[in-house]
Amino acid sequence: MVTTHIAAGELDGLWDRLTGTQEAPSLWLVAATGVLALAAVLPAPLWRFARNAVTIAHEGGHGIVALLTGRRLEGIRLHSDTSGLTVSRGRPGGLGMVLTAAAGYTAAPLLGLGGAWLLAADHVTLMLWAATALLAALLVMVRNAYGVLTVTLTGAAFLLVSWLTGPAVQSAFAYTAVWFMLLGGVRPVFELQTKRRHGGAADSDADQLARLTHVPPLVWLAFFHLVAFCALIGGGSWLLGL
Repeated sequence: MVTTHIAAGELDGLWDRLTGTQEAPSLWLVAATGVLALAAVLPAPLWRFARNAVTIAHEGGHGIVALLTGRRLEGIRLHSDTSGLTVSRGRPGGLGMVLTAAAGYTAAPLLGLGGAWLLAADHVTLMLWAATALLAALLVMVRNAYGVLTVTLTGAAFLLVSWLTGPAVQSAFAYTAVWFMLLGGVRPVFELQTKRRHGGAADSDADQLARLTHVPPLVWLAFFHLVAFCALIGGGSWLLGL
């Protein structure tokens, strides 16, 4: 009986920690984490490394939407050149396939927007644990060693920060991660647009969507841009308290 009471008390404490709020960080810290995230997005050498996190979100978006729309997910592969591949089985057309194809370039901006909403409500720990849970769910879908390594390391970073550090470090890490998703979700669409302009990426998500919907690829590129910029504006406003 004593053990039961202790376990229940620990569970209540864990729940309170998960759902409780933390003191909002100062505006200078929010701005500084935004600048730090931007510094990881703009310079090409840093971006080549940091882009792995956006690729995780991109392929995870494909995979999760495939499952939600009733498709059979065969697996996800993440590569060291920051490319990725998600394979699912099901109808070659239809709404499920369209939503799955559209989920990649919209995943990082929408994840950033969701994270910004949680942070604006002062749910820093909940945001960190939600990210950890999503990465754990993604891990079981990954089918290559490099993908397992990158997802595991990313998930471990979120878990360790949420479990071992104090409120100040948690806030700095969480705000940097959310800013990075918002800002990092913008650049890949421009990269795709540049590749297509030079005759590359003929089988890109935009081109696949064009074949599925008979809507020109440029319209889908515009859609990706719209989602990314709207998420950045909305999420940035929440983070800055505007």
